[in-house]
Amino acid sequence: MEGNNLLKKPKAIFLDMDGTILNHQNKVSLKTKELIDDLRKEGIFVFIATGRSYDEIHSVVPEGFQVDGYVTSNGMAGYVGEEILFQHTLSLELVEKIVERARANKVYYELFPYDEQRMTLIQDKTYMMDEIRDPKPESVGINEWLSRKEAIEHKISWKESISGTKFSKFYFFSRSKEHIQEWIEELEQMKQEINFSSSSSSEHNVEVMVANVHKATGIKEMLERFHISVEDTMGIGDSNNDIQMLQYVSMPVAMQNAADHIKELALEVTELTCDEDGVCHFLTNRFKSHV
Repeated sequence: MEGNNLLKKPKAIFLDMDGTILNHQNKVSLKTKELIDDLRKEGIFVFIATGRSYDEIHSVVPEGFQVDGYVTSNGMAGYVGEEILFQHTLSLELVEKIVERARANKVYYELFPYDEQRMTLIQDKTYMMDEIRDPKPESVGINEWLSRKEAIEHKISWKESISGTKFSKFYFFSRSKEHIQEWIEELEQMKQEINFSSSSSSEHNVEVMVANVHKATGIKEMLERFHISVEDTMGIGDSNNDIQMLQYVSMPVAMQNAADHIKELALEVTELTCDEDGVCHFLTNRFKSHV
């Protein structure tokens, strides 16, 4: 737990967003931004490792927010400034097959192309809208619910057909835990036909990426770019899509708001939750003599 001094000073810190530096209102605090600035001035590299696409990040961080690099879409893409470090893409064959199956199962989906607005086919809009009807189910996190409302109203491009050839991920949601679990099981069956990876960050979602791609593979590429050893690397996260990251880094830290099976992967657990600026508190306490 925090305060046991288990972890040394890292050379690099990878921060998850949702449930970690993002609170449940989908905002990164100014205090967290300022702490990241201080850490970087002290020579510690700070990176984001998120399930969000690169285009989703700007609207949830304070003005002037800067890090050394981004691992996005659960390891599908990596960015250093304006440089695209790597990009993996789902095949059009896989995309078309999954959309067909999602429609048959009436599963809410958002497809994320590179360099284009996320898209959903317009013929699926009716059942999609039904999935986010009020009231919010009690078990759905407010941050995920607000993100879906915003996506439906402003972020999704409703298309007659799939456009583009390069896609970073699929995001699937259901207001019912049973429905999304059935879809996860269907995706597992699909993996017998065509290879891909999947990962969940809540009990109501699942995301699809290229096979054998996840946050840890993206972190590995980022560390190689900056010539940093994994032995000098900390990762902080809270959910299932952080599992590979926490298993890979030598200094894994779990959020207080994480489930027990996530905390079991960590050497330390923050004292405070994401809604209490838990990352800022943890890193300030851990490195207060350095920042």
